[in-house]
Amino acid sequence: MSAGYSGTPLPRKLGIQWGHRVACLHAPAHFIGLLQPLPHDVELHDSLGTGPALHVIVLFATSLALLPGQFAQASARLRPDGGLWVAWPKKAAGVPTDVSENVVRAVALAAGWVDNKVCAIDGTWSGLRCVMRVKDRPRGPTN
Repeated sequence: MSAGYSGTPLPRKLGIQWGHRVACLHAPAHFIGLLQPLPHDVELHDSLGTGPALHVIVLFATSLALLPGQFAQASARLRPDGGLWVAWPKKAAGVPTDVSENVVRAVALAAGWVDNKVCAIDGTWSGLRCVMRVKDRPRGPTN
């Protein structure tokens, strides 16, 4: 199913590929349906878990007070080459929030991360992809 305005399937927008381990945190009930169909052998989780590092994390955030801690916990479970999407409600959606694109970017930068992509998830949510700076990524194989 396509999400947003581009017609591009949401898993492709989010960089979800064959065999990826993905966590969706604090996601609205309809979000998993937006991800269908998923690429082959994708492991979808609703928590960070303790297994192998995750390829993609989608964190839905509505509270600035909670976001830095949530970001730190999520980024610690991500592969060095993975993407942490932080989603926030669009202003027009009418969802109470103090999180915006600029807030997400500031939290990422304060953690030493950078943003490199933005997307419309659906009519309510937008997302910003945050990644570890290339110069800060460990060298060698990742798990």
